[in-house]
Amino acid sequence: MNSPEKDAADALIKAALLEDLGDRGDVTTRHFVPPDALGRARLFAKQPDTVLSGLEIARRVFERVDPSLRVHLSAADGDSPSPGATVLEVGGRLASILTAERTALNFVQHLSGVATLTRRFVHAVQGTSCRILDTRKTTPGWRLLEKAAVAHGGGTNHRNGLYDGVMVKDNHLVAEHRLPALRAGIDRVRSAHPGMKIELEVDTLEQLDAFLTLDGVDVILLDNMSLEQLREAVRRRNATKPSVQLEASGGVRLDTVRGIAETGVDFVSVGALTHSAPAVDVSLEIRSEDPS
Repeated sequence: MNSPEKDAADALIKAALLEDLGDRGDVTTRHFVPPDALGRARLFAKQPDTVLSGLEIARRVFERVDPSLRVHLSAADGDSPSPGATVLEVGGRLASILTAERTALNFVQHLSGVATLTRRFVHAVQGTSCRILDTRKTTPGWRLLEKAAVAHGGGTNHRNGLYDGVMVKDNHLVAEHRLPALRAGIDRVRSAHPGMKIELEVDTLEQLDAFLTLDGVDVILLDNMSLEQLREAVRRRNATKPSVQLEASGGVRLDTVRGIAETGVDFVSVGALTHSAPAVDVSLEIRSEDPS
């Protein structure tokens, strides 16, 4: 986990625990579990083909609740364990384990869901040269963690935000779509941010032809095009400016992504990876230990 991810995780962990504990703490555990009771727990995925993500964050949840807890990871983010296989163990005060349980599970279930869905899309395009991209359609505050989960599933991260890449979309073009103005904008970006990737969105082949005449464009996004249009876009790109990469986007599903990839586009971006990934079934099995 790099420093920005760690900072994002710590902020979310703090907020999630505050959300769960409020200003009274874990009332149930405080009144029903002896404070000196010891226990152990193991975390495991129940469903097959789960791709793990968020284990390091779960570790940090337990350690934040109680630094004396002993946490051991027996798997890593990106692994795909057999159903029932232990991937994390934690031991120490039973009350602390119970207090941290739901917050830790929430992180692992959601992020593993993102990684698992991503792996399915990646497998669907195997054998092609196409790569699966994520988008900025992320849960507010969770972007770095969800994008890390996409990477754990074998996907490729698109830009993190508005600050690290240029994407001129149709709504930008409402304000200005003339080629001389676009050339001037590209030149300004190249001057102010050397090396920053520049991408333009098109929704017609005529727009594609026009934008292929612009120097300094790295990627052209083909929005909501049919397979026939995508194949024609690839043909035109190859014939005029093969250095420009093509990204297909718009309502991509598991049952359609293979056909899109086979048109020859370089990337397929899938918002569903982060905005519609179902949580995976992950459980924490706890047992008490006799201190004697």
